[in-house]
Amino acid sequence: MPGRAIVAKELAGLLSALAHPHRLRIIEELGRGEMDVNSLQQELGISHSGVSQNLAILRAHRLVVERREGRHVIYRLAHPGLAGWLLGGLDFLEREISAGAHLRDVLETVRSHWQKGAGEG
Repeated sequence: MPGRAIVAKELAGLLSALAHPHRLRIIEELGRGEMDVNSLQQELGISHSGVSQNLAILRAHRLVVERREGRHVIYRLAHPGLAGWLLGGLDFLEREISAGAHLRDVLETVRSHWQKGAGEG
């Protein structure tokens, strides 16, 4: 397989791991710092098993890593710059949006929230 095809396949795998709203939110939350499953569950408002399943996919793609503190498992981004990379995606969305001012306002609110977390990491 030529090098470009291998890279394209790997990049497609990365993007597929990110292609879910809960996983994007997990990346965004972990961009602010380490968290356990219970904290992620509270922030995302989904079930414990839902958080765990999405973390398993992110771990399998080496996007998050874990460490243990006694019986607690704490997660963090393997590459802290990933949260900032996703923040850059908001610029793309903003340019491509034709939905109007409301969606632009929502994007600006999210950008502000994510930038706070990216600055702390």
